[in-house]
Amino acid sequence: MERKNQYVLITGATSGIGYELAKLFAKSGYDLVIVARNHEDLNNKAEEFRKYGVNVICISKNLFLPDEVYSLYSELQQNGISPEILVNDAGQGVFGKFQDTDIHREVDIVNLNIVSVIILTKLFIKDRLPKGSGKVLNLASIASKAPGPWHSVYHGTKAFVLSWSEAIREELKETGITVTALLPGPTDTDFFNKADMNDSKILQDKDNLASPEEVAIDGFNALMNGDDKVISGIKNKLNAAMINLTTDSMAAHRMGEMQKPVTEK
Repeated sequence: MERKNQYVLITGATSGIGYELAKLFAKSGYDLVIVARNHEDLNNKAEEFRKYGVNVICISKNLFLPDEVYSLYSELQQNGISPEILVNDAGQGVFGKFQDTDIHREVDIVNLNIVSVIILTKLFIKDRLPKGSGKVLNLASIASKAPGPWHSVYHGTKAFVLSWSEAIREELKETGITVTALLPGPTDTDFFNKADMNDSKILQDKDNLASPEEVAIDGFNALMNGDDKVISGIKNKLNAAMINLTTDSMAAHRMGEMQKPVTEK
């Protein structure tokens, strides 16, 4: 392995797809800045990543809070670190009908899935523009392609991430900075547990869940190729193609049937 002497900044790096991406970057010789809320999880994962012979910096931040996003990048600049690659992986959802779910939690989710992502990406771009290089990987989702009853706020945030990623990619096309969106489908991570979604029909057959390792590989390869986006998995590519052929109301009905609780008729 050849050391790249370049840092990758990864949010949500201690579990799921973010963890698998961090491992891929470490194996490829990139130094890491890993971000999560839990100090212990960060330190444990850092020790694991350092076994690949790379530097790992742990930064504990609560990305639900915009001020902590700004302070994250300030700490990097104060220490003379300009990441070459940014991976916006951290994200959450909440399950249930919109009229029943907790608005405070949903505002937190919008802050995490959208606000923290646009702040961090803007700071990254302003840092990298004078250098003429940089790569951004944004975790969208197959959820970005259709309205999502029972998971409406999450689907809405991911639709924003995909549309916005494609827009800023076009703006940056002459700058040396690329923006790539990764669209996984249902993946075997702790996401559904955090979203209180374990009773959803979509989880009744765990064999339908993708492995986070496979999703991370798809995202890593697309990012390195400078692709605009990648839908991870053949089944998800087919689902996206079907969504493109239906009306929004039909897509919403189909998604609602897939995602509703098993107890719901």
